[in-house]
Amino acid sequence: MRAVLAVALLPGGALAQDFSTATYTCDRGVEIPATYVNGPEQSLAVIHVDGRQITLLNEVAASGARYGWPSDGSGYVWWTKGDAATLYWKTPEGEAPLLACQAG
Repeated sequence: MRAVLAVALLPGGALAQDFSTATYTCDRGVEIPATYVNGPEQSLAVIHVDGRQITLLNEVAASGARYGWPSDGSGYVWWTKGDAATLYWKTPEGEAPLLACQAG
């Protein structure tokens, strides 16, 4: 379940970013806290993996919400749909799932 942390109006009536958080329990008991920031022009996810904070930008997804880092190199991909999420490792050769997760 995601909790909305803040939605505010900026001067002039512009809508500020919408922040929400969730903690996911994944394979092998791994927990991944995530913060989602949905702005008028860009959405992103900040996840904590392997003791590091990783910021990923919203990407086109056929279903759910997909976040990655625009690069031709390797990096994480975080894909959510409902309360489920999957963490992938992306390389130029393709993507491999690392953890299947469920929001709790």
